[in-house]
Amino acid sequence: MEPETLSEELADTLVRIQRLIRRRLRGGTTMPRLRGAEVELLRLVESRPGIGISDAARALHLASNSVSTLVNQLVRDGFLLRETNPADRRAARLRLTEAAEKRLGDWRRRRAELVVRHVSRLDEADQEALRAALPALRALAAGLHEEAGDG
Repeated sequence: MEPETLSEELADTLVRIQRLIRRRLRGGTTMPRLRGAEVELLRLVESRPGIGISDAARALHLASNSVSTLVNQLVRDGFLLRETNPADRRAARLRLTEAAEKRLGDWRRRRAELVVRHVSRLDEADQEALRAALPALRALAAGLHEEAGDG
């Protein structure tokens, strides 16, 4: 397979898988849906409690005003707490609420169940191919992350 073809097929397949996972997860809950960017922001705050809006914007590769809009919505919906940074009273620090922690836990559980269900339907050779591809996919993600200036 030509490198250009591999790159295009890989990118298309990864996007399709991500889109389908999000679509299936949206359909499996009665709660109001969280958009992809909202989930990404909540996961970031979970991994980096107290992160500021501008740092979150850099980490997510979004404009600060876009992240501010997401933060305002998630604060309104009861998923984020915006606290004043004692070192700089103009800056906000973000923390998850208990509702967000529960929501992310539910999201993670449902995502794992969905992926396990579908991976288990693959034959052993395909499952092994996925296992073998994980280090290369992680290296690809790390390279993309570094190129974006996060490394």
